[in-house]
Amino acid sequence: MFKKNDIINGEITAISSDGNGIYKSDGFVVFVPFSAIGDVLEIKILKVNKNFAYGKIEKIIKPSNDRITNNCPVYNKCGGCCFRHISYNAELKYKTEFVKSNLKKIAGLNVPIMPIIPSPLISEYRNKAQYPIREENGKIIAGFFAKRSHRVINCYNCMLQPPIFSDILKFITGFLQDNHISAYDEVSHKGLVRHLYLRMAEATGQIMVCIVINGHTLPEQQKFIDDIISKFPQISSIILNHNTNFTNVILGKNCTTIYGNDNITDTLCDINIQLSPLSFYQVNRQAAQLLYQKAYELAQFKGDEFLVDLYCGTGTIGLSMAKFIKKLIGVEIIPQAIENAKANAINNNLLNCEFICADAAQAAQKFVSQKLKPDVVIVDPPRKGCDNIVLESIKKMSPKKIIIISCDSASMARDCAHLNKLGYSIVSVTPVDMFPRTNHVETVVLLSKGEIDSKKVRVEFSLEDMDMSGFQKGATYNQIKAYVLEQTGLKVSSLYISQVKRKCGLDVGQNYNLSKKENAKQPKCPPEKEIAITEALKFFVGMI
Repeated sequence: MFKKNDIINGEITAISSDGNGIYKSDGFVVFVPFSAIGDVLEIKILKVNKNFAYGKIEKIIKPSNDRITNNCPVYNKCGGCCFRHISYNAELKYKTEFVKSNLKKIAGLNVPIMPIIPSPLISEYRNKAQYPIREENGKIIAGFFAKRSHRVINCYNCMLQPPIFSDILKFITGFLQDNHISAYDEVSHKGLVRHLYLRMAEATGQIMVCIVINGHTLPEQQKFIDDIISKFPQISSIILNHNTNFTNVILGKNCTTIYGNDNITDTLCDINIQLSPLSFYQVNRQAAQLLYQKAYELAQFKGDEFLVDLYCGTGTIGLSMAKFIKKLIGVEIIPQAIENAKANAINNNLLNCEFICADAAQAAQKFVSQKLKPDVVIVDPPRKGCDNIVLESIKKMSPKKIIIISCDSASMARDCAHLNKLGYSIVSVTPVDMFPRTNHVETVVLLSKGEIDSKKVRVEFSLEDMDMSGFQKGATYNQIKAYVLEQTGLKVSSLYISQVKRKCGLDVGQNYNLSKKENAKQPKCPPEKEIAITEALKFFVGMI
């Protein structure tokens, strides 16, 4: 349909989950970065595949109402932000739709989505930064990788990072330049300094400086320590991370502390948290507190529960709930994170906690063999989601509730679909914006055993207020089934349709769809299907 370098005009009607605008023409899709729903654009085609193409904005003919002025000089080059050109309210709407769409398309589940929880901060919210260090034309540079590449965009003033990170970055690159300390080259595997990794504890103000090196020592080490501490007294820890492997993985496994402590201390949900370089910690502390509070509300602890926290990191989620339960077991594969978790439990006088260093799948299988029966299981997996062995082992442990905290709604949807097949139904889905101005969105999901308790489902319609008189000679059962399937992805039976029609006061025949067996018990239409069928009835009434 289109060829490379074609110029076309079109309106953006949707946004993909990676943040690109979508223009459609007779079923053919063109992805356009840095566009917004409602934009009317002149688009230049850059690359054409069989069913889709990539384009770029040549001219904005009519801007979307969502558009705002971008305030970052490297926005179009850096691979970090993708929503700096739209309002924050529009960004929240887009992200909610990402979650809803993935659940429907990947999991085949049409479930209500709770209102997204916004981030308290939309700039300077990140407590961690990793800057690649490179040499370009004889000068040490640092910044961020361009999208889908390892080309470094020189940037010292990222608006997602606290300003002090920029100051420290400038100081360190200047020190490397002045003292002729080499930067790493990915192609030749030569050079010393690979990355600068900064971490800040927001509550205490402590800063950790971690320099990732392709070697064992840092030249002019004592001079570096003296100079940087005199300029930035907030720095309480300086660590060398040794990564001598020929890889693009940022951190190596071994660290050497050359100044201060091995850890810094932050406070999250009134829990003091020790953080090492290799331990996982949410990058947006204020939003993380809202996320954990939501997970706590969903768990509805009574005080005597046994909680298992898989992929627990430094233990933050479980520890924030430990004082409200009887027993906590956390599992994490990174040894340093587990040591932090154990120390965090002791430092907070939480004696009902146990932390195990193990792969989540192996630990879950071991729990099954030990016949452990947790009341609640929380999983906070990496972006790829949970291994099927983990999900199936959780099912065998038979918790009443499963809470998924996910940074990727696509893998979350896949995991929910698997758990759904294992007998767990989604009760609640809440997006949380942990990563403003990026396309990423966190989601917290509650699943429970068996069908959703109808007493807990808020029905958003009134059968008594509906005028159903026009429906009597309306759509057939097959038409209703087709409509429900298309709109919600749910399959409904004639029996369920007849039950809802009776509730609406419609004539379905005295014996229609009733069992011929005496005193036979019939399955009751689940609440989510009742809602879907009722919406179909409304639709066909409108048609008539």
